[in-house]
Amino acid sequence: MRIGLLTEGGYPYVSGDARLWCDRLVHGLAQHEFDVYALSRSEHQEDEGWIPLPPNVRRVRTAPLWMAEDDEVVLGRRARRRFTEYFGELAAVLCGVPEGASGAVRSLSEGASASEADRFANALYGLAELARDEGGLAGALRSEAAVRTLERACRAPGAHRAAREARVPDLLAVAAHLERALRPLSLDWYEDDGLGAVDLCHAASGGTAVLPGLLARHFTGVPLMVTEYGVRLRTHYLTTPDAPPAVRSLLAAFQGRLAAEAYGRAEVVTAGNTHTRRWQERCGADRERLRTVYPGMDARPFAEVGESTDCADPDMLVWVGRVEPAKDLVSLLHAFAEVRKRQPKTRLRIVGAPAGPEGAAYLGHCRTLAAQLFPDEAAGPHATGDNPVSFEEIGGPDLPVAAYAYASGAVTVLSSVVEGFPVGLAEAMLCGRATVSTDVGAVVEVIGGTGLVVPPRNPRALAEACVALLRDPERRARLGAAARARALELFTVEQNIEAFHGIYLEIVSRAPVRRVVLDGAGEPLPFSVPAEAHVPVRWTAASPRLAARGGPAWAAGRPVRATTPVPAPEGAR
Repeated sequence: MRIGLLTEGGYPYVSGDARLWCDRLVHGLAQHEFDVYALSRSEHQEDEGWIPLPPNVRRVRTAPLWMAEDDEVVLGRRARRRFTEYFGELAAVLCGVPEGASGAVRSLSEGASASEADRFANALYGLAELARDEGGLAGALRSEAAVRTLERACRAPGAHRAAREARVPDLLAVAAHLERALRPLSLDWYEDDGLGAVDLCHAASGGTAVLPGLLARHFTGVPLMVTEYGVRLRTHYLTTPDAPPAVRSLLAAFQGRLAAEAYGRAEVVTAGNTHTRRWQERCGADRERLRTVYPGMDARPFAEVGESTDCADPDMLVWVGRVEPAKDLVSLLHAFAEVRKRQPKTRLRIVGAPAGPEGAAYLGHCRTLAAQLFPDEAAGPHATGDNPVSFEEIGGPDLPVAAYAYASGAVTVLSSVVEGFPVGLAEAMLCGRATVSTDVGAVVEVIGGTGLVVPPRNPRALAEACVALLRDPERRARLGAAARARALELFTVEQNIEAFHGIYLEIVSRAPVRRVVLDGAGEPLPFSVPAEAHVPVRWTAASPRLAARGGPAWAAGRPVRATTPVPAPEGAR
């Protein structure tokens, strides 16, 4: 099978989102070929280079999102008219303008009016076809005509209030964002020697990474699969709280429409957890096409820690993660002050690096707060000689890897107010550690009853839960063992790869044959490697009594695992 892996700001670059799980997926499915189509987010990311690629990565094609390449395409009169119609309809949809109210929109496809098909989709694919005909739309999307078209849509009758109140700076900001998001329309990835040659497109995230897959499906019929470990619309709401209302509204409308289009066209949409899945359903995803595939983590670095608790300090609380305001370390420090009143020997180890300039400022604030909360530790009745709160980073002599951080404490704490999939929590579970967490994101789903969960921004509840576990070592041991068993069952690399492999086979088996590949004898060859069918049971020989009755030879006795996969029928798709 040949997979077109679509990424934005991640694999195969050294830094970025979704890099790790994509790398594990490609290595884990070595029997299949991968073509990687990557959109980079910054010049620094490109300068850092790629991670080492396995032999089954057949080709890599990249395009920058951080700079606008000049395609030197000058549109003629007819092409400019088409651009104004398509872009005007797309802007009208984002502004909430009813069909025909803008006065410049007519039918966007032959034999069908705009009311008979999704207006956003028609506008999007109309722009894509125009870009293909003209060789690109980079200049048109950056032109003053695009800004004027957006302004007309915002002032048209029926536009929602936020759009009507948009000022010139708001229009320029929205136009710049749309130009950046729509740059994949001008790429030359959609020919028969590009994405048209793959059996399946797999978008590793939502948003702009989905666009190449949508266009490949539109132009060549390649089936599309979308994986999201975080919904782009939710990210937009969380990361642009200070943007003007018009900018927030119009960009949220674009992200929502693009997500709905991707969910509607994709054969399968996978979510990393139920929390993300609920967002996908709210954005229009069909429940029948949704699958939950948990992130896969390498359990080997945590295996030794999970099998032994001798190195754990029974009076140590551990927090591990990126230092940023969303992690709410302020509440954790106030909760720890309450813990110290009841358990004076307890210490708190905060392990993590700041996330950007904002994270560095937040780390400084937390250090100052810790010094204010515990000023007299060296002179008190339970003097330790230093502050009971330590701030450290992974990579030093004491903490070369994250597993050592989890190993050092009796309880791992998560205090976030915003979370997607809590990777650090799953790592602590693999280490067999009892956990105390706030009820945000997918925390409850990940914990599954193997840890204590408290409301966010509630230091007193967080402190009470920590004290309860610190005072009960037997309970800590039971919860830690249950947590490790759950993590090994659900959150390993092996289960992640197996799930995606099964979905790949399911999609391709239902897809029509678009191209015929011949073997050396000139016979049709659907795959370069035949698809295998894994039997999800354990086989054994039957007992003599059952065999005497004429029963099947596999129906009784002690099970033994079958080690040889069963090949699919000759020529099966």
